[in-house]
Amino acid sequence: MAKQDEIQVALLGIGVIGSGVARTLLMKGSAYAEQLGFQLNLRHILERDLHKADEVPVDRGLVSDDPRTVLDDEAVDIVIELLGGERPAYDFIKEALSSGRYVVTANKEVMAKHGLELMALAQEREVDILFEASVGSGTPVIGPLRRDLSANEITSIRAIINGTTNYILTRMSKEGLDFDEALRQAQSLGYAEADPTNDVEGFDAAYKVAILASLAFHTHVQPDDVYREGITSLNARDFRYAQELGYGIKLLAVARMEEDGVDARVHPSFVPREELLANVDGVLNAVQVEGDLLGRVLFQGPGAGPLPTASAIMADLMDAARSVAAARAGRRGDRLPWRAGRPLRMKPVAELTTRYYLRMEVADQPGVLAQIARCFGDHGVSIASVIQKESDEVAQTAELVIMTHVAREESVQKTIEEAGKLAVVSRIGNLLRVES
Repeated sequence: MAKQDEIQVALLGIGVIGSGVARTLLMKGSAYAEQLGFQLNLRHILERDLHKADEVPVDRGLVSDDPRTVLDDEAVDIVIELLGGERPAYDFIKEALSSGRYVVTANKEVMAKHGLELMALAQEREVDILFEASVGSGTPVIGPLRRDLSANEITSIRAIINGTTNYILTRMSKEGLDFDEALRQAQSLGYAEADPTNDVEGFDAAYKVAILASLAFHTHVQPDDVYREGITSLNARDFRYAQELGYGIKLLAVARMEEDGVDARVHPSFVPREELLANVDGVLNAVQVEGDLLGRVLFQGPGAGPLPTASAIMADLMDAARSVAAARAGRRGDRLPWRAGRPLRMKPVAELTTRYYLRMEVADQPGVLAQIARCFGDHGVSIASVIQKESDEVAQTAELVIMTHVAREESVQKTIEEAGKLAVVSRIGNLLRVES
């Protein structure tokens, strides 16, 4: 029988993050009780691999591999979902909300794909779903977007929201490493998974910016709406040239509200060295939000790890617990309602206008630059500067580094396609967009 002066909590998943949350509840339970005025009681732990619980000092009687044991217990007030992946996490979250429980989750995939539906369901059932840890780990940004910045019309978000890729790019920049070597270093330190695809190809960041854009612009941005490029094509030369030209290279997640729709994308970008985002290094995350009243504000903090993530989850849990206690006392809970506006047009990347960096390998002979400049001119792309680098006397080739003036993405892509067919062009090395 549950006690009235306790809030009953069910934890779904006891992996790296889940075990951190369980330990935090056990170690700091009395401190939280003093702060809240009631006890947070860990009533159930759901885990398919029961042996994972052996590493956490919890009562083994709390641990079950049967979802029904957990979800059918009417005494549970709050469900913390830390299973990861879309299914069965989405089904469990939806069932918990439908039965009138609060939900705390770190699941970026579920919130990116189903967040609008789940927030509407929570509102209908007069509960809430809290998901601070789904984007910035220990860096608070969801709460500020839902509450502190709600009086603003948000116009843009630019973010570094994947600690793995930011660590890799930092090592490439500071130590001159190529991608493969920097990735191996990240893996050896536990910053990158054995299969790093989700991080290095930009899927993780695309989920997160879809969540941020949905909240900021009061619409539903799906992950598939976000243009995505990863960092695997970058090499040490790109970082040398970036530094020479006054830039850093970051995997940026960008969302902008424009007159003709929402621009949402994830890709490596040249960022001017004087900007704060260019100097966010290692596994740190940073989210820069711009609103009509506040102007620009930057949130920065740890982007990965069990303790920073547990910090965000526990803060959400305490908010949910206060609302449960308020409802028991007949008061209205401090829920954060969110309403979607009308669907907005998602702009294709072909409509992007910005400056570009292009690296290409060409024949080291007279007249080459004229041919390449003609390709640019034919598509209305203006060249701002050209630098010839590192001639290879044996192969009789040279590397050109081209910076453009502001141009349209569609025109730049056509230019590259045509230039790549020229006999004097050996290889198109890399194309990066400039964000400033």
